[in-house]
Amino acid sequence: MLISEVNQVIPVNRLIDLAWDADPPARARGVVHNHVHRLRQLLAGHAELATRGQGYVLVADPYAVDVRRFKDLVSGAREAEPRTAVSMLRQALGLWRGDALADVPGNRVRRTLGIGLAQARVAALQELGAKLLQLGRYGELVTELTSWITQDPLHEELTALLMRALQASGRQAEALDHYHRARRRLKDQLGIDPGPALSEAYLAVLGGSSAAAPYVSARPPAAPSLIAPYVSGHRPDPPPRIAQLPPEIGDFCGRARELAVLDQKLDRVPRPNCVVLAGGGGTGKTTLAVQWAHRLKAEFPDGQLFADLRGFERPPMRAGTVLSTFLLALGVPEAKIPDSVTERAALYRSQLAGRRMLVLLDNAGTADQTRPLLPATPGCLAVVTSRRRLSGLVIRDGAGLVTVGPLARGDALQLLGNALGRQRIEADGEAAEALVERCDRLPLALRIAAARLMAHPEWSLGCWTGKLADERRRLQELSTHDADLSVEANLYLSYRALSSGAARLFRILGLHPGPCVGVHDAAALAGRDVERTRRHLAELCDAHLLEEQVQGHYVRAELVRIYAAQLAASEESRADHDLAVRRLLEHFAQRRPSHG
Repeated sequence: MLISEVNQVIPVNRLIDLAWDADPPARARGVVHNHVHRLRQLLAGHAELATRGQGYVLVADPYAVDVRRFKDLVSGAREAEPRTAVSMLRQALGLWRGDALADVPGNRVRRTLGIGLAQARVAALQELGAKLLQLGRYGELVTELTSWITQDPLHEELTALLMRALQASGRQAEALDHYHRARRRLKDQLGIDPGPALSEAYLAVLGGSSAAAPYVSARPPAAPSLIAPYVSGHRPDPPPRIAQLPPEIGDFCGRARELAVLDQKLDRVPRPNCVVLAGGGGTGKTTLAVQWAHRLKAEFPDGQLFADLRGFERPPMRAGTVLSTFLLALGVPEAKIPDSVTERAALYRSQLAGRRMLVLLDNAGTADQTRPLLPATPGCLAVVTSRRRLSGLVIRDGAGLVTVGPLARGDALQLLGNALGRQRIEADGEAAEALVERCDRLPLALRIAAARLMAHPEWSLGCWTGKLADERRRLQELSTHDADLSVEANLYLSYRALSSGAARLFRILGLHPGPCVGVHDAAALAGRDVERTRRHLAELCDAHLLEEQVQGHYVRAELVRIYAAQLAASEESRADHDLAVRRLLEHFAQRRPSHG
């Protein structure tokens, strides 16, 4: 734990809570002190283990930590030319010797610290695969991916990458065989169908499209490129039409209000060149954006570009990398792509000039990450999804904003019924209604719950819904073996992106007993002045962790409240916990009206 947060103070209470899975023995503090003493002896001459207030800090060169070296190599590879990038990514992946924290006995430690590391490792492998495909080194990629998928047979993105590598090697039958095996495993073990990545790879293999580039049709664009010829006296042939949208989800339902609002945005005069779909993690923003984008394809006959900006992952996708990918798809030779982001953005806008294209930018972190990717041509449209409102795009760039919240109650029941069958829902309607409410009507939570029930047809709806009544287990029940597919992991990504002040307030609000919190209540809990508290509450609203329904009064979803309460228990010391509760009680007593 100290190494994972090198040069950062970790409170003793947090060390105790994580090390003993929130069930420490009476002498836990003494045991920690003894271990720290032994660690100081072992680390003498290499690093300093210092006491800071009520915690400890490992003071060391951060580059002596393999995780830091790994992240720096991966980050550098994103901006390097393909051959150098392959070398850097191999160095980064070579630092691993098995699963993250595999020999650490604490389940809570592995869950808290290991999820992000595992995601980063797979992301690095996917980046390596993309570079090897680009270089035509298909054999190397097939060998590496086959080994990885043996260890993680349910990982759809890696299977999709293997299918493309096999296709490029002329082994189409093997590629399709991997798809069918993966589909059966997903159905048998999770009760779900393949997602967009695997479905898109399957269609690409069936259609015989290039493995090293997005699947495209043969029809040329409606308007020629306006960029200057790459070779003096010769203009290259127009690039083929681009169709990068992920597949639609077959059981999409509801969202009539949001779709109507989106359609109204396009009816405005002048029409915006960007629309932002903002909402909390798990609300189905991407699904809605993809569904709407497919409905609009006829309005953008020159094609669609798509990029996952990974705005809340570490590191996020850089605008320069996305621009390079888009320019390659638009037919610009790699050697002609400029080095600077500004020049790439200018070339990108020139390529879009005179065309009618749709650009879907998923999972944006900030307005600055997104702005270089916005088209300037009136006939083009950018659709952006984000956990934040991206007010900068609305204010400065005139973007339209649509908030994506929980499903309506009827739509949530329909989504559950589509997965489980109407008969199973109608047989126990009361339990079904309780289930959708305990999932906060979030599409992600509902799909996880449905997958669990599909995998166990013998479970009664009422029995499993009863499990979710236990708040201590609800988030754990709404998770899967895939770290990306859990409500808790989605909430963690939003929480991690907060400023330190807003993050502390979010944790402290976990001590508040109700769903509605007033600004003065929050200030009393946090021990901060009202104006500072108001600013932090606004940040939590921007991240969709709170909603200000009435001025000065904030509500939060039940799953968000449960997550905040767990953070308060694990991250705040007992003394801080008791002090915050005492301040709140005193605040309640002071505002109580006098009666004599």
